[in-house]
Amino acid sequence: MLFLIGLIALLMIIGNEMSNYVKENVNMSVVLQDSIAPAKLQIIQRLLQATPGVKSYDYISKEQALKDHIRDLGENPADFLGYNPLLASFEVKLNSAYANTDSVTHIEKNLKQYAGVKQVIYQKDIIRLVNDNLKKTGYFLIGIAAILIFISIVLLNNTIRISIYSKRFVINAMRLVGAKAWFIRRAFVWRYLWNGLIAAVIALILLGISVYYVQIALGTNFDLYHIRIALTVSGIVILFGLIISFLAAFFAVNRYIRMQTNDMYFV
Repeated sequence: MLFLIGLIALLMIIGNEMSNYVKENVNMSVVLQDSIAPAKLQIIQRLLQATPGVKSYDYISKEQALKDHIRDLGENPADFLGYNPLLASFEVKLNSAYANTDSVTHIEKNLKQYAGVKQVIYQKDIIRLVNDNLKKTGYFLIGIAAILIFISIVLLNNTIRISIYSKRFVINAMRLVGAKAWFIRRAFVWRYLWNGLIAAVIALILLGISVYYVQIALGTNFDLYHIRIALTVSGIVILFGLIISFLAAFFAVNRYIRMQTNDMYFV
């Protein structure tokens, strides 16, 4: 069950990383006017540097745009037009938090105010479609995760309760010889905390093997070996194992501590 919990956490993190990757690879093209003055070009460049949400940008000169056009389409428009019709531009990539219609529209309005900017081109429909699909996928993953976590909690809780049920007469014997309630609780709670910790370590080892094969499948676009991911998943698995073990053991032991000897034959 702890392996399942860790797998859910890992899938949620991978989903978030993929969502950010997709959003940050939606380009915005800031097309510049022909023969823009170098001073105005520097102003626009400084504006992009200071604009919140701009992750990176690349300057594409007229000459570079022509080379890219020839490489992609295999024809040179300058041969039959007599001049290079393409314009210089900045190819802008946004941070994932700003890759939505409202933020992009706000950035577009700010850029259009400056002399030298001819137009700002971005695919509104694609941005809207990407965000809608990622939101639906996120809701689906959250729903699946909630169901699986609930099942895991029920199974872990019932497993520990059944285990303590089989030792209810041991608890009763300890109580009859004068053991205090806290002493009885401590013995059982510590045992199941250790069980939870050992189970978490085994689950993390299995998750590590799974991550190895998932990383091979994803390639180099996503780094699942990042320390942040490892610490997050490890923390979730260990805390979940300890908390569930503690709560289930604590309440199950309390039940039998309060129970009379005769009643234990009928539960």
